[in-house]
Amino acid sequence: MSDFRRASRIDAIEVSEILQIGARAAALKRQGRPVIVLGAGEPDFDTPNWIKTAAMDAIQAGDTKYTALGGTPALKQAIQAKFLRDQGLEYAADEIIVSTGAKQVLYNAFMASLEPGDEVIVPAPYWSSYVDIIALSGGRPVLVPCGAETGFRMTTAQLQQALSPRTRWVLFNSPSNPSGAAYSAAEYAPLLELLLQYPDVWVMADDMYEHLAYDGFDFATPAAVEPRLKGRCLTINGVSKAYAMTGWRIGYAGGPAALISAMAVIQGQATSCASSVSQAAAMAALNGPQEILQERLASFQARRDLVVDGLNAIPGLSCPRPEGAFYTFASCAGVLGRRTPAGDLLQSDADFCAYVLDHHDVAMVPGRAFGLSPYFRISYATSEADLRQALARLGRAVAQLT
Repeated sequence: MSDFRRASRIDAIEVSEILQIGARAAALKRQGRPVIVLGAGEPDFDTPNWIKTAAMDAIQAGDTKYTALGGTPALKQAIQAKFLRDQGLEYAADEIIVSTGAKQVLYNAFMASLEPGDEVIVPAPYWSSYVDIIALSGGRPVLVPCGAETGFRMTTAQLQQALSPRTRWVLFNSPSNPSGAAYSAAEYAPLLELLLQYPDVWVMADDMYEHLAYDGFDFATPAAVEPRLKGRCLTINGVSKAYAMTGWRIGYAGGPAALISAMAVIQGQATSCASSVSQAAAMAALNGPQEILQERLASFQARRDLVVDGLNAIPGLSCPRPEGAFYTFASCAGVLGRRTPAGDLLQSDADFCAYVLDHHDVAMVPGRAFGLSPYFRISYATSEADLRQALARLGRAVAQLT
């Protein structure tokens, strides 16, 4: 028998480093090691009970069949109401699509719009799936390094330099995974003003962490900040993070009808409709009481402050205070060039994270997985007790370096 031959389109793509680190941590746990995993982008809260009840009611009512390709009318109405309520954005039913997670929304959009060699501007650090989905779609990611000196946000000068005749999309993620950085309306404004001069360039806004913004930060999204761009904006969101519904796999987007129709073509040959039961649950999430969002936000903010303060108390580490999401993105530049007790030289953020996992039982993700080094990401979507223990271990790990 011949060996399996991988398609060339995935030659440069592997399982994400985040998942690889998770698998390594799980293997150590099976060996009896007390590993604390700070890599998962998943709330530790449970899905609210009224949402689970809505799903069970849908099952009992027999809502277990295929739905309309782009989402049930009821869920689309809930999404329309959400966009209007939260951002003042009006979308018709044919300007909304529901997919199996926001990742599928991204995939649909890039597959439906990119020709080989088309460019997508992606500020770094970025969620690791962005660049792989762009590559699978035949596009070319144009990475714009945005370090702590710019608050992990792209400047207008950087955007101007990155734009080219091949630019098809500019991708924003605010609040950001992995940095937690967010763009205010005032920070978006000059970027969007520049893009008005480029009529062939579209704007993609990944707003998945919209409801996780701290210290009174006023969330903003491009289509609302600059209404003249709404006709070439795709606004992406979902229920995974805010409502602790990662496993329900529901994402959605609002955008021009022609784009949404093209995305539906891709979805129709990939998954068809999203789960009928999950759509019923998502409708309940968007239409139901929203007070729980603020309650959980307060808990996340307390954890953020615990982690940021703890990291900044460790000599050699430096962590800005993020505006949102549930991640910190700290610099480990101050510990590179030092040696572990075993004599190994730490030359990169990946070396540092491997040392901390292998010898101090804390799993973190190096910045290289997100396109920017020397940083590391911690997800504080876990218990305060685990966070305190992890910070103590991290402090010991750094103290043992020479």
